[in-house]
Amino acid sequence: MSKSRTPSIKMVADRAGVSVATVSNVLNGKPTVSPDFAKRVNDAVRELGYVVDLGASRLRSRKAQLAGVVVPDLTNPMFASFVSTLEHLARLDDYDLVVVSARNNAEEEADRLRKIRSWRPAGLIVIPCDGAIAERLPNGFFAPVVLADRIPDAAGFDLIAVDNGPAAGAIAAHLDRQGYGDCLVLGSSLSITNVRERWEGVRAAAGRMHVEMLEIGIDDANGAQRLEERLRHRPLPGALFSLDHGTTLLTYRTMAEIGLSVPGDLAFASFDEMEWMRLVAPGITAVRQPVEEMAEQAWALLLRRMTGSGGKPVTRRLRCAVEIRGSTPRSPLEEAGNTKLGGEKWKLQDEPYSPE
Repeated sequence: MSKSRTPSIKMVADRAGVSVATVSNVLNGKPTVSPDFAKRVNDAVRELGYVVDLGASRLRSRKAQLAGVVVPDLTNPMFASFVSTLEHLARLDDYDLVVVSARNNAEEEADRLRKIRSWRPAGLIVIPCDGAIAERLPNGFFAPVVLADRIPDAAGFDLIAVDNGPAAGAIAAHLDRQGYGDCLVLGSSLSITNVRERWEGVRAAAGRMHVEMLEIGIDDANGAQRLEERLRHRPLPGALFSLDHGTTLLTYRTMAEIGLSVPGDLAFASFDEMEWMRLVAPGITAVRQPVEEMAEQAWALLLRRMTGSGGKPVTRRLRCAVEIRGSTPRSPLEEAGNTKLGGEKWKLQDEPYSPE
């Protein structure tokens, strides 16, 4: 089977009977080309099926209208929403995006970062796998980098993230006020700074409630087994609080498989609200992160850096919302008392928070 040649700009020029420079001027929308020549070029482009080689065009013009995005996992709804918002914003500013996933693996993230450099992006937005992102950025990468969501161990990065501690602390304070004596806190790994900040926020705001932490990893069979063993053990904790969406899904599924009911057997709350948490019965008490706002601010900051704005690294912490739903009712063990929760939503600014 014969293969036809990919149409080139010279083939378009030959078909239209004009110079290559004229074809380039038409394709770039320059008004200096006569209407007759422009029509001939556009007709030739359509007939040949010619597509502009954006990569070559960028190299010739030395203008890199391309930015890169690296996220841990595109199957995570939060990261997918973040990327979708970035794609829209980039298009409005006439940028293309190269989006890659590290599949929650630090080594794969390092490899992705090395390879994305060959695209010569004007800048990068990265949600890192963990705090050690500085060790994985390739040598000689001089484009601006904005980190989002997860906090780096090293200073010197532009960062757009959320107030993890106060938001998680608001959930802990709510459970304490509802009369729960103990809470098992679940998370993927304390090596992820966000998870660590949330755990610290829980400890700081737990009040009289006893809290303990169980790390279950990411796609870790041993961690899943530890979770199941703990949920089969008696007595059960009064409440569970999951610090990330992946852990929430695993915990919710495990409870269903064991036959535990929420809130009959224990209360349940989650960081990283997703739509399904509003649809199940009872609805899941959750922390909602401002994902779109995070993407908007990350893109605005990267755009400033890509267009030459200097200055010291910027850190912004955005405020989360806490949605109180039926999965965390008042503890049946404490029927009397003065604990009250006004309304279904908390404004975090009304909740004092002091780090340890």
